Amino acid sequence: MKTDFKTYLVGGAVRDQLLGVPWHERDWVVVGATPDQLLEAGFRPVGQDFPVFLHPDTGEEYALARTERKSGHGYGGFTFHADPSVSLEEDLQRRDLTINAMAMDDEGQVIDPYGGQQDLQARLLRHVSPAFAEDPLRVLRVARFAARYAPLGFRVAPDTLALMRELAESGELQHLTAERSWKEISRALMEPRPDVFIRVLRACGALAELLPEVDVLFGVPQPEAHHPEVDTGEHLLLVLQQAARMQLPLPARWACLLHDLGKGRTPERFWPKHHGHEKSGLAAVKAVNQRCKAPRECQELALLTCEYHTHCHRALELKPATLLKLFKAFDIYRRPERFELFLGACEADARGRAGLEERDYPQADYLRGAANAARSAEVKILLEQGFKGAALGAEMEKLRLQRITEYCRERRAPAR
Repeated sequence: MKTDFKTYLVGGAVRDQLLGVPWHERDWVVVGATPDQLLEAGFRPVGQDFPVFLHPDTGEEYALARTERKSGHGYGGFTFHADPSVSLEEDLQRRDLTINAMAMDDEGQVIDPYGGQQDLQARLLRHVSPAFAEDPLRVLRVARFAARYAPLGFRVAPDTLALMRELAESGELQHLTAERSWKEISRALMEPRPDVFIRVLRACGALAELLPEVDVLFGVPQPEAHHPEVDTGEHLLLVLQQAARMQLPLPARWACLLHDLGKGRTPERFWPKHHGHEKSGLAAVKAVNQRCKAPRECQELALLTCEYHTHCHRALELKPATLLKLFKAFDIYRRPERFELFLGACEADARGRAGLEERDYPQADYLRGAANAARSAEVKILLEQGFKGAALGAEMEKLRLQRITEYCRERRAPAR
């Protein structure tokens, strides 16, 4: 396709190529073009806030080179200027980090006006310009990149962390929409080191602004016999490490993040014990769920995990009737996958303790077996016996309890 304008590969694809890690999508910037020129070349417009087009053959995004300036609060408080006079360097300057402010031409030559390659070598996440502090969403983005690249040794540059702290103290984070915040939080939780995301947010004061219910866990002690790390916040970080190690899906990682919020509500006079934290944490979990507008699946699992995670840890001690109630709460008969996510979150919780990362967790398999025993109760048998309506439901519960009881008796019987 012959054109009079220039296109450059930008952003993550350039960064990850230079790092030698996989990249999944490519973004392009167009210099020296008008929207009409792109339309004439067959590009399809998709941008609402600023000119973005889809390539007629590849479907990849091409954005006109643009500058921006602060005009209001939050992520959307910017005005954009895009015309053929905007240079590539000007477009790159508006980006967040130097490692994201590089471009590559069609011959593979890297254009790096702000030292991105040097920061890649130094393993630094550094802002491009003071304009970084104009966009509060960048606090979350930098913390997310820290979570992604921590295994490669990356850290946030001190001067960038200072700007993030300024943003946190300015109140600008309160202007972020729940949708934008959730997008960053959910992506960060799925990175290789979600614990680093939380640690960076806390280091710059943003955690107290965005997730105060999580922030207050730091400094709250727990019994050392069960928690060698003692600090509830540090335990939370270890749990998130285990969740990533186990490759748990997002709902389970969200549940891991919120499972111990009740410990942040325990009066100091009761420390380090936290009796009843499972119930006392439910209001805090609901508040975080609603404020972040988490998807329904994440909300439900977080609430259930908060309330019942200690049931899972004590599974081998629970009475059959208690197991039956647990299975009913999770609706294991229609929602088996939700119970499986719960077991994963509880296993991450059990292993998220200093020195106990490799511990066995037989409770998970024990509960899987008990759940299968409950599911083995078939309504067909009762229908053949003539049960109907409420009587059918009551008999079904009895039959399930019988199957669970038989399973427990068999599993708990001493070996001969």
